Amino acid sequence: MSNDPFQNALQQLNQVANLLKLDDQTVKRLSSIDKSIQVNFPVKMDDGRVEIFTGYRMQHNNARGPYKGGLRFSNQVSKSEVKALSMWMTWKCAVADIPFGGAKGGVVVDTKKLSESELKRLSKSFIRSIHQLIGPQQDVPAPDMYTTPQIMAWMADEYSKIVGSPTPAVITGKPVRSGGSLGRNKATGQGGVFVLQELSKVTSLEPATTQVIIQGLGNVGSFFADFAIKAGYQVVGVSDSRTALYNPEGIDLKRVLNYKKQNGTLSGCGSAQEMSNADLLEMETDVLVPAAIESVITEGNADRIKAKYIIEMANGPVTPEADKILRRRGIVSVPDVLSNSGGVTVSYFEWLQNLNNEKWSEQKVISELKKKITKAFIDGWQAREKFQTDFRTAVYALAVQRVVAALPKVK
Repeated sequence: MSNDPFQNALQQLNQVANLLKLDDQTVKRLSSIDKSIQVNFPVKMDDGRVEIFTGYRMQHNNARGPYKGGLRFSNQVSKSEVKALSMWMTWKCAVADIPFGGAKGGVVVDTKKLSESELKRLSKSFIRSIHQLIGPQQDVPAPDMYTTPQIMAWMADEYSKIVGSPTPAVITGKPVRSGGSLGRNKATGQGGVFVLQELSKVTSLEPATTQVIIQGLGNVGSFFADFAIKAGYQVVGVSDSRTALYNPEGIDLKRVLNYKKQNGTLSGCGSAQEMSNADLLEMETDVLVPAAIESVITEGNADRIKAKYIIEMANGPVTPEADKILRRRGIVSVPDVLSNSGGVTVSYFEWLQNLNNEKWSEQKVISELKKKITKAFIDGWQAREKFQTDFRTAVYALAVQRVVAALPKVK
């Protein structure tokens, strides 16, 4: 695999295309980005200077519905990264079986260097520069790395001013007061635990005797840990970016989260063995949940992973090279396009609520999420048998197959 994210995405597609025996013309269509947009837009800074920022919006494929995908604000944003992420969003929406295609966008910026007023002006200026490309039936952005519900609210407000009428369905991930959905903040973690429960059914894991390690206690990891414990699983390891805690008797999650909130770190929390994130990944457990950053399981440590199952809650936490080693060792990975699809699924529910001027209860949101995630897992598991391949490849094959079935004929 190369260091170019889009080349990696194409390599994954080609592998699945061979399995599905797709013709060259179809592979060419799936390998192409429908629209690749770069914008350079002005933002007035607090001191009166005008800075020019670069932003991207990549629209990969809309055969199954309007483009859908996050907007990230980061110095690391690149054209190749956003192209790859837009393709992965196409597969994720197809896995979840929601009527969206894939898109992704971003602005090259370090948000820590901006005041709130500068961030607001940047958000609105970016939307002005891409507003003709987006819309409730065209392309529906959402939050991603270093963007927030508040930023989404500013963007939706600016779009509504441009088109001359309130259009909340143009963007999802908004605050509830601005048309956002109840249950959205916990949806990704909750969806991951629904996946864990389905995995338990097909592999005969008993929750009470199933140990779980979660690397990363951000929004996704902390909700996953909480819901896993409530579902009867034994969480024996957790970590933040600097410190990991491991206790084979179980972690007191409430205490750990309170300590983290008060001290800004897990170091010194007590009642568990402290170690590095790298060491935590290699501890004894039934289920390992990487929920922080990409590429934490590599060919360098894959031989030392002791978990029987991996549920990928981060994006791309297992490198392709590591995946081959894990597969050879009989370790089953539930891929990120399935495991963490709870977020985009509830984004779809938010879009529906906005279009129909409805407000669902949190209970309804979670109930509908469970139906969608459960079906996605079962479909993926059955595809594993159908294609006689590993779970990751089967899930990708299922997604690609669904997109191919929706491709319009070329006239």
